[in-house]
Amino acid sequence: MQRVRFCYHIRVQFLGFRYSGWQKQPNQKTIEQMILKTLAFVLPHAKFKILGAGRTDAKVSALDAAFELFLQNEPLADAELFLQKFNKNLPPDIRALEISEVTEDFNIIQNSKIKEYVYLFSFGKKNHPFCAPFLANILEDLNIDMMKQAAKLFEGEHYFSAYTARIQENTKSYRKVVSCEIRDNTIIAANFFPKKSYALHIKSEGFMRYQVRMIMGALIQVGQGELSLKEISASLLENSSIQMTYVAPGSGLLLNKLEFK
Repeated sequence: MQRVRFCYHIRVQFLGFRYSGWQKQPNQKTIEQMILKTLAFVLPHAKFKILGAGRTDAKVSALDAAFELFLQNEPLADAELFLQKFNKNLPPDIRALEISEVTEDFNIIQNSKIKEYVYLFSFGKKNHPFCAPFLANILEDLNIDMMKQAAKLFEGEHYFSAYTARIQENTKSYRKVVSCEIRDNTIIAANFFPKKSYALHIKSEGFMRYQVRMIMGALIQVGQGELSLKEISASLLENSSIQMTYVAPGSGLLLNKLEFK
């Protein structure tokens, strides 16, 4: 007898500061592990598994992330009631936003999508300690105008092999960045934030490991006068000998939007 499977698309938000990323790992507290633990409690008799739309690094947050829930044999009796119970039992730094049933041919990883990451940062002065989960804090002065010019160089199709760690032989480093720009931070605000903070907005269909954080690291080096615009352009060429080494802290990064085509 063929088993019946029911599939659900669930949008979530989370503050990643106390987690070792999305993916379940031995002896580590992760977002996936916490979601699985909560699902086991709210669906005690169900056979299920989940699949995330992507992985995030340690301390990285998300305003718009997603995963698929697969249930064997029995569907959810009431999806909205399930969502309420799920949220009631999730820890306060994870929230489920919405749930929708999808067909089996939907694949949350393979379906075409656009991801927008935002990297929040401030500079020049030590931040209030409460800023730590949200803002990267660079104590040196930065030339924001030069950083804005450098950010635009990442737009378009380039070779990003200089902007990932431990690249695998079959990894495709030739990728398209839809947009990349530094703006004033309007994403998150608090009365303990510095008067001025900034946000790198970057969009693409997919990113390699550490790619956004290494792009941010290079932009910080541009702002400090350690890298030039010419060097940024050269780093994006095929077979470039330049390898970036500065990985910006994870706590400034958040997945801002996940758009499925």
